[in-house]
Amino acid sequence: MYTFLVTFLLMGIVKKNSLREYWSTDPMFATPFFATLFSQDRFLALLRCLHFVNNATAILSDPLHKIRNVLISLTSAFGRVFVPYKDLCIDESLMLWKGRLAFRQYIPSKRHRFGVKFFVMCDVKTGFVQDIIVYTGSTTDIKHYEGLVVSGSVVMTMLAPHLGKGHTLYVDNWYSSPTLFQHLLSNSTGACGTVRSNRKGMPAFGCRKMQRGEVEFKENGQQLALKWHDKRDVHVLSTVHTATMSATGKVDHLTGERKIKPDCVLDYNLKMGAVDKADMINSFVECARKTTKWYKNIFFHLIDTAVLNGSIVHRQLTGEMITEQGIFVIGCTVHIQIHYAIIVTISHPPTH
Repeated sequence: MYTFLVTFLLMGIVKKNSLREYWSTDPMFATPFFATLFSQDRFLALLRCLHFVNNATAILSDPLHKIRNVLISLTSAFGRVFVPYKDLCIDESLMLWKGRLAFRQYIPSKRHRFGVKFFVMCDVKTGFVQDIIVYTGSTTDIKHYEGLVVSGSVVMTMLAPHLGKGHTLYVDNWYSSPTLFQHLLSNSTGACGTVRSNRKGMPAFGCRKMQRGEVEFKENGQQLALKWHDKRDVHVLSTVHTATMSATGKVDHLTGERKIKPDCVLDYNLKMGAVDKADMINSFVECARKTTKWYKNIFFHLIDTAVLNGSIVHRQLTGEMITEQGIFVIGCTVHIQIHYAIIVTISHPPTH
């Protein structure tokens, strides 16, 4: 099984149009190494038989029963292996899937547009993926909190192991609300994010049209809300910033003046992209292939994430940056470590 997984990881580096091309004997396209690992028929047979649950005992009411065991095992391992730094971010990720699936999503702003949506929590400093929740609609595996909408419950579910430890969370306007941020603040957790101006509890700002660079602050002693006009109006909510502006290091080419932005906007722009960066890195070496089974695609997506996390742990332990080929080696090491139950925990105080 480990050789099978390593073969798939290698396919993420050696890109070909179809699986059968890896066993091609055409001198122009041949890659003989794959034939030393598996025969073509055996590999395809194993892929066809890949299964993760006993159908006789599966909970059929669970939309993810085909992959639930793997999902729980990997996400719990992510939490054990790495203790995050101070800053965390939560965002959505989309795995390409255009087949029939009850919980398939359409998100036009994402690269793939159609697919399975994940809620992902990352450590901002390293990019380590701390937790993943697969969105399945009303049956999504989250704990519902009184007074919070679904987006707030997603945040509280993912942050549950990290509450009361002094972390700061960065989220976009789908999650942000004064109610959620106050709930986090009461659990010694800061938060910052863009916010929709019509969220319940948001203060009213002036209706006049603002000029570019103008800003309006409102605060109540615990939360700071601002309306800042860049190319359009931007609303930000924070429990960890003050009403101050800082230079961006850039100069307006029309006026020659230094550009300044609110501190919370600068921090948000700097720290909110960890999930998108993880998706970008995975896209270069992803091992997922076209398949008629959605749960196999999720499985290989999770393997890609595990390999990414393995490379981050390697960098934290050794200080060495690694190439795509190095990530493949780390992936092999990860599977060997899983096989022999070798677990290394990296811990960092969140105040670093």
